[in-house]
Amino acid sequence: MDIGDRIPDILGIDQNGNTIKASDFAGKKLILYSYPKANTSGCTAEACSLQSHKQELEAAGYSIVGVSKDKVELQKKFADTQGLDFPLIADTDTTLLQQLGCWGEKVACGRKTIGILRTTYLVSEQGIIEKVFQPKEIKTKIHAEQILKWINEK
Repeated sequence: MDIGDRIPDILGIDQNGNTIKASDFAGKKLILYSYPKANTSGCTAEACSLQSHKQELEAAGYSIVGVSKDKVELQKKFADTQGLDFPLIADTDTTLLQQLGCWGEKVACGRKTIGILRTTYLVSEQGIIEKVFQPKEIKTKIHAEQILKWINEK
C-alpha cells in the first residue's frame, strides 16, 4: 500500500484474542508497523523504541499496532516479556501483511526468501496512509524517534 491508500478495516486478532479493526481507531491516527519475528533482537529493539516513546506518540494523536506472522501465543509472550501495552496482530495466514504489501521477497545472508518486509505506515484519522517507512529506512533502536521527527516536520 502507498500514501493515499486506505488501510483494510479488519486488521486481525491480537495477543489477547481481540479482533482489531481500523474502525476501532476512527478519529485517531495510527502507527501500523510490521516486523519479521517476535522476540528477535531487531524486532524487540523496534517494539521497545515504540513502547518507550508511547506517551509522546499518543500526545501527537497516534495509537500503535504491530503485526507479524507469529501465533497469538508468541505475540502474548513477546508483549508480556517486553512490557508492550499495544495490540500485536497475529497474522498467521499473512492476509493483512499481503494486503499492506509488506509480504514478499527479501535477501538475508545472500539468500532470497519470502517473508515480512519491516515496514511502518502512519495512518490518518480517516484510515488513509500518510507516510510509509520502507525497510531500508527503519532503524529499529531509534524508530520511534524517526516517526516523531517526521511528525514534527510535517
